[in-house]
Amino acid sequence: MAKTSRSLQREIETLGAVSSTIVSDMYLEDILKIIVAMTAEVMGSKICSLMLLNDKGDELKLAATQSLSKEYVNKPNVKVGQSISGRAVSRKRPMMVLDVRKEKRYMYPEIAKKEKLCSMLAVPLIVKGKVIGVLNTYSSKLHRFTQREIRLINAVASQAAIAIFSRRLMEEKTSLEIKLEERKIIERAKGILMQNLGVSEDEAFARIRKKSMDTRKSMKEIAEAILLSKEIGA
Repeated sequence: MAKTSRSLQREIETLGAVSSTIVSDMYLEDILKIIVAMTAEVMGSKICSLMLLNDKGDELKLAATQSLSKEYVNKPNVKVGQSISGRAVSRKRPMMVLDVRKEKRYMYPEIAKKEKLCSMLAVPLIVKGKVIGVLNTYSSKLHRFTQREIRLINAVASQAAIAIFSRRLMEEKTSLEIKLEERKIIERAKGILMQNLGVSEDEAFARIRKKSMDTRKSMKEIAEAILLSKEIGA
């Protein structure tokens, strides 16, 4: 009973630590590394890894792991539906394997044997009904994951998914703001060329673009140069 109480306390502490981590100001890469490290510790995992879907949604790429194994870290992307992790993604539910060394659908049995990986639990990362990746945990001995353990990994995976989704939204917002600011600068530069050279808007834009290509500088840099020239001339 005491052991169960200690395990429950560790799980609660882990979830609390994960929650604190995902709202921190750290880079997403560092957040994911901390999440897999904490998950590995509370689960007693040989390896814990987090994989994310590519833009096409057909492959999973390793995003974070606490493992120091070069073979595991450098393993190729896995196709969705052709691996245990991929099946967890396509089916949108946890997938368990008692012994990956004997599982035909496991893509890298050689790595499993070398790293002494045995049982595996793969839990999809789902946010707003969409799967964006998977959280994997491996044991070094035969282990049947309990419903309690599955619920714990599910909870961690859900928080990780929210963190990734939120950071991506922030990046998209920042990208749009940068593009809008660049557009404003280019518009101002076009206006100067139209006024000074008596050219059309299309011609002014074409000149900025050509200068950008010729000098291998961004259109924003060319536009800023035009604005600076105007200020100096004034």
